[in-house]
Amino acid sequence: MGTIELQISLLLLFALAGYLLSLRINQSAVVGIIIAGIIIGPSFLSIIEYSDAIKMLAHLGAIMLLFAIGLEFKIRDVYQAKYIFIALIGIIIPWIAGYMLGMMFDYNFHESMFIGVALTATSIAITASVLKEMHKLNTPEAKAIIGAAVIDDVLGLVALSIAVQSVKSPLPQGGLGEISIEILIIAAKSILFLAAGILAAPYIKKLFIKLDEKRVAKEFPDFLFIMSIMFCFLYASAAEITGLSAIVGAFLAGAALEGIKFKNSKDLREGAEYLHIIFGAIFFISLGILVNLKELTFGILPFLIILILAAVLTKVAGCGIASRLVHFNKTESLIIGFGMSPRGEVAMIVALIGLTSNIIHQDLYVSIVFMSLITTIITPVVIRNLKW
Repeated sequence: MGTIELQISLLLLFALAGYLLSLRINQSAVVGIIIAGIIIGPSFLSIIEYSDAIKMLAHLGAIMLLFAIGLEFKIRDVYQAKYIFIALIGIIIPWIAGYMLGMMFDYNFHESMFIGVALTATSIAITASVLKEMHKLNTPEAKAIIGAAVIDDVLGLVALSIAVQSVKSPLPQGGLGEISIEILIIAAKSILFLAAGILAAPYIKKLFIKLDEKRVAKEFPDFLFIMSIMFCFLYASAAEITGLSAIVGAFLAGAALEGIKFKNSKDLREGAEYLHIIFGAIFFISLGILVNLKELTFGILPFLIILILAAVLTKVAGCGIASRLVHFNKTESLIIGFGMSPRGEVAMIVALIGLTSNIIHQDLYVSIVFMSLITTIITPVVIRNLKW
């Protein structure tokens, strides 16, 4: 497939083609780039395969994207009781629906549990990128989506742990049984990490402002930008250690530095923007490359169609109804519901865990991956066309 340099060059070339396609179909750049990835991947042309190098670059892209998004969010605006409520309802309804759907199609208890877990996922990166593109990040709806999606990541992790633990230690009756200590430890670590991130934010900001006055910042205006990226990856690493997604840590790092103004150093938002544009394009095109339409067989089509409908409707209904209950209007609730719908890379990772853990088989893995792809493409289209 050539050198890493050639791979990056080709990825960016086809990402540019995705931008041009977006113009032609009048949709978000995210949609165009993902479609370009499908075309150049194993589904059609097989020009580029999903290698370890592309996986690493895509991972960096997701981290840079969420760091840049975080720089535009006040951390206190993200963690609110109403967002926890939206996330909780947006987890419970899809999980129950996924489990019932699995049972309806004669999947066993553990497979059905895993379908439910896959439906609980929400990809922050997809919706956040579209909202940023539309200049809507500072709207109440966007704040609700981002806040609920971050909390969703924690709750989704607990749901995944329960599904995996139910396979390792099943009850004779096939039920969930008591929640294991390991699950409680994971949940506790996640909550502690998020709380520590919030509490540390003002101190980190003070540190950066103080350093901006020092000689090193005056002599080297890029010093603090490099330091901010260091913090970004440190937070991302800490998030993964606790069992959360690295992008949650990156978002927290960005939010900790939100609104910071320097006298001598380069602007953090401007620098992060350039990094996220390049690596974000690689992330989105990799989602398309990851999908292989040739694996889609006629036999799994009925299940796949219902799975996609359930994926969209359960998030729109669950998060939408919860949003109405916390006093968002109908349009805002619809936007939040659809904004929480893309499963993106999150459900794909969940599916991969299920496959490698021998909980699900190839047919179910393919279905979840396709569901992730379709919800990822549908969401930007709907959000861009809603009147708000």
